[in-house]
Amino acid sequence: MWEKCARIIERWSPEQENGGQENIGHTIFSLTLEPVPDFIMPAVSKETPSKKELREDRPLRSGELARISGVSVDTLRHYERKGLLKPERASNGYREYRRHAIERVRLIRNALAIGFNLDDLGRVFKIRDAGGAPCRQVRELAAAKLDELENLVRDLTVVRNEMRKLIKDWDERLSSALTDEPARLLETLTGTGLADARAFTPLKPHSSKRNQKKKEKRQ
Repeated sequence: MWEKCARIIERWSPEQENGGQENIGHTIFSLTLEPVPDFIMPAVSKETPSKKELREDRPLRSGELARISGVSVDTLRHYERKGLLKPERASNGYREYRRHAIERVRLIRNALAIGFNLDDLGRVFKIRDAGGAPCRQVRELAAAKLDELENLVRDLTVVRNEMRKLIKDWDERLSSALTDEPARLLETLTGTGLADARAFTPLKPHSSKRNQKKKEKRQ
Protein backbone atom coordinates (compact mmCIF):
# COMPACT_ATOMS: atom_id res chain seq x y z
CA MET A 1 0.00 0.00 0.00
CA TRP A 2 1.31 3.41 -1.00
CA GLU A 3 0.93 6.35 1.31
CA LYS A 4 1.93 9.96 0.84
CA CYS A 5 4.49 11.47 3.13
CA ALA A 6 6.25 14.81 3.33
CA ARG A 7 9.94 15.00 2.54
CA ILE A 8 11.93 17.94 3.84
CA ILE A 9 14.38 19.29 1.32
CA GLU A 10 17.16 21.36 2.69
CA ARG A 11 18.78 23.84 0.35
CA TRP A 12 21.55 26.27 1.14
CA SER A 13 21.74 29.56 -0.74
CA PRO A 14 25.25 30.46 -1.98
CA GLU A 15 27.26 33.03 -0.16
CA GLN A 16 27.26 36.44 -1.81
CA GLU A 17 29.40 39.45 -1.20
CA ASN A 18 27.72 42.75 -0.66
CA GLY A 19 29.78 45.79 0.22
CA GLY A 20 32.61 43.70 1.58
CA GLN A 21 30.26 41.80 3.86
CA GLU A 22 29.16 38.23 3.48
CA ASN A 23 25.52 37.26 3.59
CA ILE A 24 25.52 33.88 5.22
CA GLY A 25 23.03 31.66 3.41
CA HIS A 26 20.10 30.43 5.41
CA THR A 27 18.31 27.13 5.31
CA ILE A 28 15.15 26.95 3.24
CA PHE A 29 12.67 24.18 3.92
CA SER A 30 9.96 23.07 1.58
CA LEU A 31 7.46 20.21 1.72
CA THR A 32 6.73 17.88 -1.17
CA LEU A 33 4.33 14.95 -1.38
CA GLU A 34 6.06 11.78 -2.44
CA PRO A 35 4.69 8.19 -2.51
CA VAL A 36 6.51 5.81 -0.20
CA PRO A 37 5.86 2.05 -0.55
CA ASP A 38 4.50 0.15 2.48
CA PHE A 39 4.44 3.28 4.63
CA ILE A 40 1.66 3.33 7.23
CA MET A 41 1.16 6.19 9.62
CA PRO A 42 0.60 4.76 13.14
CA ALA A 43 -2.76 5.66 14.64
CA VAL A 44 -2.88 7.64 17.87
CA SER A 45 -5.54 6.45 20.29
CA LYS A 46 -7.01 8.20 23.28
CA GLU A 47 -6.09 5.08 25.23
CA THR A 48 -2.41 5.36 24.31
CA PRO A 49 -0.47 7.20 27.03
CA SER A 50 2.06 9.74 25.82
CA LYS A 51 5.81 9.22 26.33
CA LYS A 52 5.77 12.01 28.88
CA GLU A 53 3.00 10.27 30.82
CA LEU A 54 4.90 6.99 30.75
CA ARG A 55 8.11 8.60 31.97
CA GLU A 56 6.55 10.52 34.82
CA ASP A 57 6.15 8.73 38.11
CA ARG A 58 3.67 11.16 39.59
CA PRO A 59 0.13 10.08 40.54
CA LEU A 60 -2.65 10.43 38.00
CA ARG A 61 -5.71 12.59 38.38
CA SER A 62 -9.12 11.12 37.57
CA GLY A 63 -9.29 12.79 34.16
CA GLU A 64 -5.84 11.55 33.18
CA LEU A 65 -6.54 7.96 34.18
CA ALA A 66 -9.90 8.06 32.42
CA ARG A 67 -8.35 9.34 29.19
CA ILE A 68 -5.49 6.84 29.20
CA SER A 69 -7.75 3.90 30.07
CA GLY A 70 -10.55 4.84 27.67
CA VAL A 71 -13.33 5.16 30.25
CA SER A 72 -15.22 8.05 31.78
CA VAL A 73 -14.52 9.66 35.13
CA ASP A 74 -17.96 8.52 36.28
CA THR A 75 -16.96 4.93 35.47
CA LEU A 76 -13.82 5.28 37.59
CA ARG A 77 -15.90 6.51 40.51
CA HIS A 78 -18.30 3.60 40.04
CA TYR A 79 -15.34 1.21 40.18
CA GLU A 80 -14.26 2.98 43.35
CA ARG A 81 -17.68 2.50 44.95
CA LYS A 82 -17.47 -1.21 44.08
CA GLY A 83 -14.07 -1.43 45.78
CA LEU A 84 -12.16 -2.09 42.55
CA LEU A 85 -10.09 1.11 42.70
CA LYS A 86 -8.66 2.77 45.78
CA PRO A 87 -7.48 6.30 44.96
CA GLU A 88 -5.62 8.44 47.43
CA ARG A 89 -6.55 12.00 48.26
CA ALA A 90 -4.26 14.93 47.56
CA SER A 91 -3.97 17.85 49.99
CA ASN A 92 -6.55 19.73 47.92
CA GLY A 93 -9.00 16.81 48.10
CA TYR A 94 -8.60 15.62 44.51
CA ARG A 95 -8.41 11.90 43.81
CA GLU A 96 -4.99 10.59 42.81
CA TYR A 97 -4.25 7.17 41.37
CA ARG A 98 -1.03 5.18 41.38
CA ARG A 99 0.35 4.13 38.01
CA HIS A 100 -0.77 0.53 38.44
CA ALA A 101 -4.37 1.77 38.28
CA ILE A 102 -4.00 1.92 34.47
CA GLU A 103 -3.49 -1.84 34.32
CA ARG A 104 -6.22 -2.41 36.90
CA VAL A 105 -8.82 -0.56 34.80
CA ARG A 106 -7.84 -2.46 31.66
CA LEU A 107 -8.02 -5.73 33.57
CA ILE A 108 -11.54 -4.84 34.74
CA ARG A 109 -12.69 -4.05 31.21
CA ASN A 110 -11.22 -7.29 29.82
CA ALA A 111 -12.93 -9.34 32.55
CA LEU A 112 -16.27 -7.61 31.91
CA ALA A 113 -15.94 -8.45 28.22
CA ILE A 114 -16.02 -12.21 28.94
CA GLY A 115 -18.97 -12.08 31.32
CA PHE A 116 -17.60 -11.24 34.76
CA ASN A 117 -19.50 -8.60 36.69
CA LEU A 118 -18.22 -5.95 39.05
CA ASP A 119 -19.31 -7.84 42.16
CA ASP A 120 -17.33 -10.88 41.00
CA LEU A 121 -14.27 -8.73 40.46
CA GLY A 122 -14.76 -6.96 43.78
CA ARG A 123 -14.44 -10.27 45.63
CA VAL A 124 -11.45 -11.31 43.56
CA PHE A 125 -9.59 -8.03 44.00
CA LYS A 126 -10.27 -7.98 47.73
CA ILE A 127 -8.34 -11.25 48.04
CA ARG A 128 -5.59 -10.09 45.68
CA ASP A 129 -5.11 -6.76 47.42
CA ALA A 130 -4.79 -8.60 50.73
CA GLY A 131 -1.92 -10.66 49.30
CA GLY A 132 -3.95 -13.76 48.46
CA ALA A 133 -4.14 -15.74 45.22
CA PRO A 134 -7.79 -16.21 44.17
CA CYS A 135 -6.83 -18.09 41.01
CA ARG A 136 -9.14 -21.06 41.68
CA GLN A 137 -12.04 -18.73 42.41
CA VAL A 138 -11.40 -16.95 39.11
CA ARG A 139 -11.38 -20.28 37.30
CA GLU A 140 -14.68 -21.31 38.93
CA LEU A 141 -16.26 -18.01 37.97
CA ALA A 142 -15.11 -18.40 34.37
CA ALA A 143 -16.45 -21.98 34.27
CA ALA A 144 -19.82 -20.74 35.51
CA LYS A 145 -19.85 -18.08 32.78
CA LEU A 146 -19.09 -20.79 30.24
CA ASP A 147 -22.01 -22.90 31.47
CA GLU A 148 -24.31 -19.91 31.12
CA LEU A 149 -23.02 -19.33 27.61
CA GLU A 150 -23.48 -23.00 26.66
CA ASN A 151 -27.09 -22.91 27.87
CA LEU A 152 -27.73 -19.71 25.96
CA VAL A 153 -26.26 -21.18 22.78
CA ARG A 154 -28.38 -24.30 23.22
CA ASP A 155 -31.56 -22.26 23.68
CA LEU A 156 -30.76 -20.02 20.75
CA THR A 157 -30.04 -23.04 18.55
CA VAL A 158 -33.53 -24.40 19.29
CA VAL A 159 -35.08 -21.03 18.51
CA ARG A 160 -33.02 -20.73 15.31
CA ASN A 161 -34.18 -24.13 14.04
CA GLU A 162 -37.80 -23.32 14.82
CA MET A 163 -37.46 -19.98 13.06
CA ARG A 164 -36.11 -21.71 9.96
CA LYS A 165 -39.16 -24.00 9.88
CA LEU A 166 -41.44 -21.03 10.47
CA ILE A 167 -39.99 -18.97 7.62
CA LYS A 168 -40.23 -21.94 5.28
CA ASP A 169 -43.89 -22.46 6.22
CA TRP A 170 -44.63 -18.76 5.78
CA ASP A 171 -43.01 -18.73 2.34
CA GLU A 172 -45.24 -21.64 1.28
CA ARG A 173 -48.33 -19.86 2.61
CA LEU A 174 -47.43 -16.62 0.85
CA SER A 175 -46.70 -18.36 -2.44
CA SER A 176 -50.20 -19.90 -2.47
CA ALA A 177 -52.04 -16.80 -1.23
CA LEU A 178 -53.35 -14.01 -3.41
CA THR A 179 -51.61 -10.63 -3.21
CA ASP A 180 -54.36 -8.95 -1.17
CA GLU A 181 -55.39 -12.08 0.72
CA PRO A 182 -54.34 -12.16 4.42
CA ALA A 183 -52.13 -15.17 5.17
CA ARG A 184 -52.56 -14.92 8.96
CA LEU A 185 -48.89 -15.63 9.54
CA LEU A 186 -48.75 -14.63 13.20
CA GLU A 187 -51.63 -16.93 14.04
CA THR A 188 -49.47 -19.91 13.05
CA LEU A 189 -47.07 -19.25 15.93
CA THR A 190 -49.37 -21.12 18.29
CA GLY A 191 -48.58 -24.43 16.64
CA THR A 192 -44.81 -24.02 16.78
CA GLY A 193 -42.21 -24.65 19.44
CA LEU A 194 -41.50 -20.93 19.53
CA ALA A 195 -44.58 -20.35 21.64
CA ASP A 196 -43.10 -22.52 24.40
CA ALA A 197 -39.50 -21.40 23.96
CA ARG A 198 -37.78 -19.67 26.84
CA ALA A 199 -37.80 -15.91 26.50
CA PHE A 200 -34.51 -14.65 25.24
CA THR A 201 -32.93 -11.30 24.42
CA PRO A 202 -32.72 -10.77 20.66
CA LEU A 203 -29.21 -10.45 19.32
CA LYS A 204 -28.11 -6.89 18.78
CA PRO A 205 -25.23 -5.28 16.87
CA HIS A 206 -21.95 -4.96 18.72
CA SER A 207 -22.45 -2.31 21.39
CA SER A 208 -20.51 0.92 21.27
CA LYS A 209 -18.18 2.10 24.02
CA ARG A 210 -20.93 4.36 25.29
CA ASN A 211 -23.32 1.43 25.69
CA GLN A 212 -20.58 -0.59 27.37
CA LYS A 213 -20.03 2.18 29.90
CA LYS A 214 -23.78 2.32 30.63
CA LYS A 215 -23.74 -1.43 31.19
CA GLU A 216 -20.83 -1.12 33.61
CA LYS A 217 -22.70 1.51 35.61
CA ARG A 218 -25.73 -0.75 35.97
CA GLN A 219 -23.64 -3.61 37.39
